[in-house]
Amino acid sequence: MHGNNFLTDNPALYEQRFPDPDALAPRFVHELVDRCGGGRDLLDIGCGTGRDARWWTARGYRVTGLDTSPEMVRHARTHCPAAEFVLADMRTFRLDRRFDVITCLDSAFLYCHGNAELDAFLTRCHAHLRPGGLLVAEMRNGAFFLGNTELLDGVQERTVSWEGVAYRSRTRLWIDHAAQLLRRERRWDWPGRDEPLVQESAWRLLFPQELRRIAEQHHFDVVALFDGPGPRTEPPWHPGAVPGDRLSGDRLHLLARRRDPETRTPDLSDGE
Repeated sequence: MHGNNFLTDNPALYEQRFPDPDALAPRFVHELVDRCGGGRDLLDIGCGTGRDARWWTARGYRVTGLDTSPEMVRHARTHCPAAEFVLADMRTFRLDRRFDVITCLDSAFLYCHGNAELDAFLTRCHAHLRPGGLLVAEMRNGAFFLGNTELLDGVQERTVSWEGVAYRSRTRLWIDHAAQLLRRERRWDWPGRDEPLVQESAWRLLFPQELRRIAEQHHFDVVALFDGPGPRTEPPWHPGAVPGDRLSGDRLHLLARRRDPETRTPDLSDGE
């Protein structure tokens, strides 16, 4: 096993490390889409191993998955032949077609670190949605870290066993206030390895009202913005769940509908 991004370089280990035996993530999307009367052409940005795509295609969705990891795309194509998978960047992708639904789950949205990257991503999403199409995003909530150090205290250590080998990870998180990023250093070691494999990554921290404003600036009407329940909350999402409105939990969920710029509601202060 090699590479600087250990888990995405090893998709089978990724699924072992982050299991979803009850398919909570794709079920969560499916119910939100059904509640809004959405269609079945779906683009999954940050599709990873294609695990969610397998659930959706089995239920009649026409799925295209997009990811920047060649290993993930290769794995997804092998394990979900009913879907199409594309190797592309979320900030620049051009697929020459439109979808009913775009999903961006598990904080993939937050790999857009700067404002220009966020603008580029949402511009691409708007261009690839049909009028009235839905954007479903799930990510960390920047507001959670206001006075809460639960995820920042100490080093988190976990071990995952795969193919008879115990892989240990030691993870440290901290906030880069100037860049508004949650940074992570994760050190991997396993029997037979002399030096730890070090992986560094980061996520943009967005506050709920900041996310709402950015979405609206890019011609999306926010249908719902809530912290829980969701596929990675406790308690988790369940059929018929009512979204919470406190917006203080560690996850943030966005459901937004594509609006055409020419049909926006006039602002009475701009003289229109």
